[in-house]
Amino acid sequence: MSDDQSEIHVSETVEAASQEAEVSKGRRKFLRTTGLSAFGAMLGMTIPFEKNLPHGLVPVALAQDTGQDMMADKNGLIVLNDRPLNAETPAHLLDDDITPYERLFVRLNGLVPQTALDADAEGWTLTIDGEVDQPLTLTIDDLKSKYEHVTRRMVLECGGNGRAFFNPGASGNQWGLGAVGCPEWTGVRLADVLKDAGVRDTAVYTAHYGNDVHLSGDEEKDTISRGVPIEKAMEDDAIIAWAMNGQPIPALHGFPLRLVIPGYPGSVCQKYLTRIWIRDQQHDGAKMTGYSYRLPAYPVAPGTEVPESDMVVMTEMPVKSLITFPETGAEVTAGEATEVRGHAWAGNGDVAAMHVSTDFGQTWQEATLEPAVNRFAWQRWRANVTLPQSGYYEVWARATDKNGVSQPVTTPGWNPRGYGNNMQHRIALIAA
Repeated sequence: MSDDQSEIHVSETVEAASQEAEVSKGRRKFLRTTGLSAFGAMLGMTIPFEKNLPHGLVPVALAQDTGQDMMADKNGLIVLNDRPLNAETPAHLLDDDITPYERLFVRLNGLVPQTALDADAEGWTLTIDGEVDQPLTLTIDDLKSKYEHVTRRMVLECGGNGRAFFNPGASGNQWGLGAVGCPEWTGVRLADVLKDAGVRDTAVYTAHYGNDVHLSGDEEKDTISRGVPIEKAMEDDAIIAWAMNGQPIPALHGFPLRLVIPGYPGSVCQKYLTRIWIRDQQHDGAKMTGYSYRLPAYPVAPGTEVPESDMVVMTEMPVKSLITFPETGAEVTAGEATEVRGHAWAGNGDVAAMHVSTDFGQTWQEATLEPAVNRFAWQRWRANVTLPQSGYYEVWARATDKNGVSQPVTTPGWNPRGYGNNMQHRIALIAA
């Protein structure tokens, strides 16, 4: 789809989404703007201790949504946690070249903000401040009118994807391999906006903020605020997006604006984006310190207690691949060629080679690897394998990046939070 076609499609779907949300929008706005006494009257009862409710908290009955109700449109995903909502996609459902909404994993850190639930971007602004010559406050219309539009397919992957396979186990959501997808994003280059603000020589790191609400309901607390080195932010591939697959970004994925900074953990791709603060030091916001999205500065034995002072920020994601067809456990015909296919991607933007094995890694067959449609899009690979006789087999998949680094057979580099697992994906096949 061309950039012009994407913009027309986005315009049409914005109006449709607004109409669909109108009924619930009115109700939610009423609840949000009326006082507790009026809310009690609506319920037909008093709120005896309303004066004791701390500033910044709202009644549970008015609290923002966890997003669970929106999972009905997610086809076949496995819910790992409901507060915050996290759900992954089985590998065989990730066969699309462009991951559709219904098959894109969900990773929330807090509650879905009311603006996203209402599909209401009226009055939305994005602030760029800090180590810049000219702080900016931009509306979505400003972004669309002042800067060149770009549309890119880019992989979005949780830093903890594959955590479930570490031994001993690591804390956090026990992701299998499905916290990844490759939608098509439309927006403007982050670099263009930062250049317009005039990034100073003192700039070191970005700091990202959104309007999602902390699980406690305390509106004064940041749910998540991560950032990237300024050099990464200035790459052409980093964008401020308002559309996903030609439609307004859905509520679960960051409506109305989000960052997409490919190659790094998805946690830096701030949803519900309201502010980018340019800092003269490494950002120390929510989920930037301690063990959050951090790795030991040196190799450690599994189960080692690593001091916080020895943890460093996770940056570039490792090379990875998935087998998306056939589904594990499928029955095939012995002696006949069977197509095996999937996707491969790398945090440095390029996959150089793809191989598969059907004899538990003793020999490897090179797969056909298609070029990426753009940098940081995943690459389709295919191989025809022939299983010589009836019995149980496994297909192992191994991607190699441009630096010659290949996926390991088992989990690499154990770390306390289980980040960066790029072990080879394996499926079972039964030859009959």
